[in-house]
Amino acid sequence: MKIKQKQGKWQVVLFCLIIHSGCQDDQRTVQQPEFSSISNKSEKLKQEERQEFERCLKAAESGDAVEQNNLGAMYYYGEGVKQDHKQAVKWYSKAAEQGHAEAQFNLGAMYDAGDGVKQDQIQAVKWYHKAAEQGSAEAQFNLGAMYAAGYGVKQDQIQAAMWYRNAADQGDSDSQYNLGLMYYYGEGVKQDHKQAVKWYRKAAEQGHVDAQYNLGIMYENGEGVKKDQKKAAELFRKAAKQEKNK
Repeated sequence: MKIKQKQGKWQVVLFCLIIHSGCQDDQRTVQQPEFSSISNKSEKLKQEERQEFERCLKAAESGDAVEQNNLGAMYYYGEGVKQDHKQAVKWYSKAAEQGHAEAQFNLGAMYDAGDGVKQDQIQAVKWYHKAAEQGSAEAQFNLGAMYAAGYGVKQDQIQAAMWYRNAADQGDSDSQYNLGLMYYYGEGVKQDHKQAVKWYRKAAEQGHVDAQYNLGIMYENGEGVKKDQKKAAELFRKAAKQEKNK
């Protein structure tokens, strides 16, 4: 039976902003709120957010890169201030120019998506690269995707594999999955089904649905691993259960 691999994200750029909010040193990851949660905010919460915004603004205007990035996030989500993605770009830019890795990634994502700024994938690659060199796994993943697809940069599967590996080594499941795909097909690396199994397994253990599916097929066919129908069925069930619960 010929293996049929599912297409991975290595041909698609992940446009997700990893954004932090608040003025505390120990920043928290902020998920984009649902519209209902925004409309139902209490007056007390709105007041607290406004006070937080004023504090961040004062610190950001004094040149604090951390608070400039935080202020960008507040403008992006409309926390304590009217939502304004152009202002988000402005403050991410200020922090990014000072070498703030998260701001560099956020700015890259804004350019990538054309959000608050004219879409410019060359600029996206520039800022992803700066953040990736500082160890940002999210930037490393997106940079790998840009190289894989040839967005904003000359297509280069070797570079794509390298950046995916950097992020995969940090535990990024999408990068682990994409690296598994590249080893399976021999894209940017020497074809090696054992390595494909290795990286699929790492992603699958983190609950990556496509990795579970592909790893299951490799067990079913005995490619890169000893054939094991029981293990294949187990992985298929895990992937199916997650898909059902989406």
